[in-house]
Amino acid sequence: MRYSEQPNINYLKEIANGDDAFEAQLIGIIKREYPFEVKEFLQNFDSKNYKLAAENVHKLKHKINMFGLSKGYVIAADFEKELKASEFSKYETFKQILQTIENYIKTL
Repeated sequence: MRYSEQPNINYLKEIANGDDAFEAQLIGIIKREYPFEVKEFLQNFDSKNYKLAAENVHKLKHKINMFGLSKGYVIAADFEKELKASEFSKYETFKQILQTIENYIKTL
């Protein structure tokens, strides 16, 4: 499955409620945290520690939702359930979602 949803910061703008400094602060936090969260997920997945990987996906799906990726959120939620059952059919699509967000964050 090829993932093609495009991220946006509408949700972050809504939270910031016109406060540009607060919006910039939120974006800064995400820019700092996101790479570490992805790295931790990949390490846990590669180590076959699927319980921890599922916990990582649980955290990441909220960031996916923050970027307006409703289909991505559903895929992440399904993948989280899969991991708990040691199933991985959504892994490649989930990685595409993560990459899409990473690419978008670089533009902020």
